[in-house]
Amino acid sequence: MTDEYRDASGRRLTDYPRPSVAVDTAVLTVPVGSPLSVVQVRDATECDWRLPGTFVHEGERLADAVLRSLSTKAGVTGLAPQQLHVFDDPARDDRGWVLSVAHLDVVPAHALDVDESQVRLAPVIEARGMVHGHDDILEFAVARLRSVHSDAPDPHGLLDEPFTMSELRQLHEAVLGERLLPDSFRRAMLPKLVATDTKRADGPGKPATRYRRG
Repeated sequence: MTDEYRDASGRRLTDYPRPSVAVDTAVLTVPVGSPLSVVQVRDATECDWRLPGTFVHEGERLADAVLRSLSTKAGVTGLAPQQLHVFDDPARDDRGWVLSVAHLDVVPAHALDVDESQVRLAPVIEARGMVHGHDDILEFAVARLRSVHSDAPDPHGLLDEPFTMSELRQLHEAVLGERLLPDSFRRAMLPKLVATDTKRADGPGKPATRYRRG
């Protein structure tokens, strides 16, 4: 049996204070006709709305903890969240020293079959005042999402293909939270799209070409 590990100062691992480790996930989506929204869960004890999250159990991988929290807290399965950022300010959580490994997933709204008594899709502009530093996590996640939507057509596949240029622009407006000039948007997106042989009549006038992501 090897001797217990000690560092250069003679301390063991257990001699150092440790933070609790949590995982919190921002699941973002754009419901039809709605702005960019986030999955919030109602806490069973405090009855407030917050991001789905949990403390990491002993011997548990971060990815497994994330999926467990989404399943047990939000009733959502089949997602593939990616690590977003580590929030490590010792004062960020009023419960104590809690390091949060935040995750992000962006999914079509139809992929989220939720129990509306315990889970809701809240517009990100209204999802404020959350506990345990969740506002900062959401703000970081939204900024990351918007950065990739600035120059790529629907990079997370929120729209079913094929789609019209108008539908694509409306999605980007919902994600970015601002109106976009139709002509400028069209010029920026056309080189990254593939036109299909199908068209859609969105109203009076010439039927609109439908596209796929290039």
